[in-house]
Amino acid sequence: LCFAGDARVRGQTGVLSERRGSYPFIDFRLLNNTTLSGEIGTKKKVKRLLSFQRYFHASRLLRGIIPQASLYLLDEDYLGQARHMLSKVGMWDFDIFLFDRLTNGNSLVTLLCHLFNVHGLIHHFQLDMVTLHRFLVMVQEDYHSQNPYHNAVHAADVTQAMHCYLREPKLANFLTPSDIMLGLLAAAAHDVDHPGVNQPFLIKTKHHLASLYQNVSVLENHHWRSTIGMLRESRLLAHLPKEVTQDIEQQLGSLILATDINRQNEFLIRLKSHLDNQDLRLEDAQDRHFMLQVTLE
Repeated sequence: LCFAGDARVRGQTGVLSERRGSYPFIDFRLLNNTTLSGEIGTKKKVKRLLSFQRYFHASRLLRGIIPQASLYLLDEDYLGQARHMLSKVGMWDFDIFLFDRLTNGNSLVTLLCHLFNVHGLIHHFQLDMVTLHRFLVMVQEDYHSQNPYHNAVHAADVTQAMHCYLREPKLANFLTPSDIMLGLLAAAAHDVDHPGVNQPFLIKTKHHLASLYQNVSVLENHHWRSTIGMLRESRLLAHLPKEVTQDIEQQLGSLILATDINRQNEFLIRLKSHLDNQDLRLEDAQDRHFMLQVTLE
């Protein structure tokens, strides 16, 4: 179903999800039209359907610019250094920029595969490693590399910081595998498909995402729904019971929506109240979820 430039699907869990990038499918065979009038018509059609990074890539194809492959392959020295860095992934001074260079721009995928293994999530949730890798590649590729800040390296940095928080003894002793997986997934996908502009810009320019989410947590809702779309497209959790996947999707939304800067004071006031009253009980799943929200926020 396509409307207002947005394609959404409703799965069995009843939660709306956005197609990868939230843009309709484009048949790139259209780009092979070489007649002048056809080329102009194709450009206009593609421009209407695409925006942000997908329009950027499509426009390069229309101009005959072929994306360049990596100029080099990593040798064993690079890979060895990357593996050595992963042995220190729990350190707060972890250099994510160096790690990204050592992994040839694949820091998010490499980091998440390692952390899922370290925390025993692959075994606990019986995840297929190939499917997990495919899902993580989808997430990494849906970050816009041209963004100076909200890109895949930023996502990897937040994910590594989340791992450090999850290892803090006062929190780690109470966390369940579900808590850990939700924290890592939310950190990795919290800015996925970020357009590089803020919510006020989207609202003032009457962007279709602003209309879709009625000017409320526009970017955060988009990040969440896009993540759900990729989870379903990859079928990473398809083997789990419906009620489990539904809970995971809802809690992912709660965590990602907590990154809305307009809600910062809400969480700080609530955290201060808990600390003053000393009534934070990490045995309670609700309080553990709140701490994950504060961590990600």
